[in-house]
Amino acid sequence: MTDATLAEADARALEALRRKNSITRRLLRDPPAALALGFLVVVLLGAVLAPWVAPHDPFASSMRLRLKAPGFVSPDGALYLLGTDAQGRDMLSRILYGLRATIGIGAIAVLCGGGLGVLIGTLAAYYRRLDTPLMRFIDVLLSFPSILFGLALAAVLGPGLFSLCVALSIAAIPTIARVARGAATVVMQQDYMEAGRALGLGDGALIWRYLLLNCGSTILIYATLQLGQSILLGSVLSFLGLGPQPPFAELGNMTADGRKFLQAFPHVATIPALTIFFIVLAFNVLGDALRDALDPKLRQ
Repeated sequence: MTDATLAEADARALEALRRKNSITRRLLRDPPAALALGFLVVVLLGAVLAPWVAPHDPFASSMRLRLKAPGFVSPDGALYLLGTDAQGRDMLSRILYGLRATIGIGAIAVLCGGGLGVLIGTLAAYYRRLDTPLMRFIDVLLSFPSILFGLALAAVLGPGLFSLCVALSIAAIPTIARVARGAATVVMQQDYMEAGRALGLGDGALIWRYLLLNCGSTILIYATLQLGQSILLGSVLSFLGLGPQPPFAELGNMTADGRKFLQAFPHVATIPALTIFFIVLAFNVLGDALRDALDPKLRQ
């Protein structure tokens, strides 16, 4: 009976791995999800290939080209598709470089903070004696608003890329930790976990082979949603002056730089702001689609 239970667990693990191969097909059948996925692929390619596809130097300023409208063509024939900012820098080039910073900061926050959250949530579910102290620690983190925490870190560490990444990483821990604990608690109640202990499997094997593997889909869904939230929060903190400082290209500080010209030259602020909006929206739509694709109840 025990061997059969473990065989069932292995079969479920293999099924989870095979399911990943069909996720893309399921997403492509959902038009909003396919649109969101395609948009994010284009955005990521633009960010990665920014040094090669940017039409102009994103840091080269020219006072004679400042605050030009989208579609402006300079006297020497150079096209500025999205116009220029207050320093005469090409908006399209700065958007491409800003994508690298904005998405990179969000990804670092989810990888570092989310990874730590998964560890805390999994350990709290597996070792019951650690549940209360670890969850109380998570409650303490939840009691601090993310923006205020970012302001406090900026006061201690100074505004910049490092303090922004630290603040976003800490802000990502509580949500992922609670989700991981909830999913792991359900898995801990399954028969194959007890069967694994009866066969003498170590804690590491049980946690990695069965616990995390069966929690992976739930964690992936919320990590995708958290990535969008981290990007949004990072842009807000950068807008407030806590992130990378000019002339560093980041969508939040680009929006802040353009707010002074919002009435006369709205493109300087609205283009980076709309870019942030569509990126966060795409991650949220993709996260919902992943939930539908990975949840067995919703697939039936």
